[in-house]
Amino acid sequence: MVEIVSKPYARAFEAYAVGNPDVLCLSADLTSSCEVDGFRDRHPEQFISLGMAEQNMLSFAGGLGMAGFRPFLHTFGVFLYRRPYDQLIASVAYPRRKVRLMGFLPGITTPGGMTHQAIEDISVMRSIPNMTILETGDATEVESICEAADSIDGPVYCRILRGEVPRLFKTPLRVGEMRLLSQGSDVLIVTSGIATEEAMRAAGALRNAGLSIRHIHLSTIKPFDGTELLDHIAAVRHGVVTLENHVTEGGIGSLVAETMADNACGKRLVRLGLRDTFAHGGSRAYLMRYYGIDGLALVAAAEGLVGRSLGISETDLSEARVDAVHSEAKAEAL
Repeated sequence: MVEIVSKPYARAFEAYAVGNPDVLCLSADLTSSCEVDGFRDRHPEQFISLGMAEQNMLSFAGGLGMAGFRPFLHTFGVFLYRRPYDQLIASVAYPRRKVRLMGFLPGITTPGGMTHQAIEDISVMRSIPNMTILETGDATEVESICEAADSIDGPVYCRILRGEVPRLFKTPLRVGEMRLLSQGSDVLIVTSGIATEEAMRAAGALRNAGLSIRHIHLSTIKPFDGTELLDHIAAVRHGVVTLENHVTEGGIGSLVAETMADNACGKRLVRLGLRDTFAHGGSRAYLMRYYGIDGLALVAAAEGLVGRSLGISETDLSEARVDAVHSEAKAEAL
């Protein structure tokens, strides 16, 4: 039985910020939606509300960084790069300010549709010089994301999970380290974020069907040292499948493809993600199935690599965890 942790970010941020008084909590009118409303109430001296004005918040954060503070910005991921892109570049990235961009609702984790779904954020942030990118995949990584992000000398963008989050890992997120979740010699699966939990649903069924699965989880997306990845790729016979909560262009699929191409790696690669499309509104489980980024899509990709049908159906996968759109941990859908 997987442990479900309610609001791990809320507790983790408060514990970290209280121990580091030069850490400031910035919010852009989504304080409760980003689980820092309790911190606001208990520690008003470390909280600043910038209102619904993300461009101003990015510029303001750059100034705080120049003054020696370490601002943690809290809003939905889309509002940290689409709307304030110029301020992000000029006030944060270019001068290498110690600004921590905590982006909630990554990818299709919200039913809010295109305006709220950060589906191309990794590709945008990967192209920005000086930017570090971290992504949480479970409660343990959420609990350790503040310390990990604050260890970086420069700006950091983090994809944060909120609400009720499963605990999949025992050790904290460490910058630059990938997790080897299973060793195998047939197919390598590379995942990040919520895609890791979904891949774990399918991995058991693939093994039961006779495939030897090697599975790695990425939490540091930039900077990325491909040396260890190449060793994993060399260890499998048939090739690689990447599965991500993001468009296929510029995310971890592109990261793996670039690493393979740069090193003349001749293995096959299948990239699963949103394919040149915006997502519409719906539950996470529905959207993952609709856009082909769920366990069954992963099975089909593995079948394509090995060249045979494995006869796996939905009933063969581990039971899916279905998140309520409204819950005590997340009272509103947005």
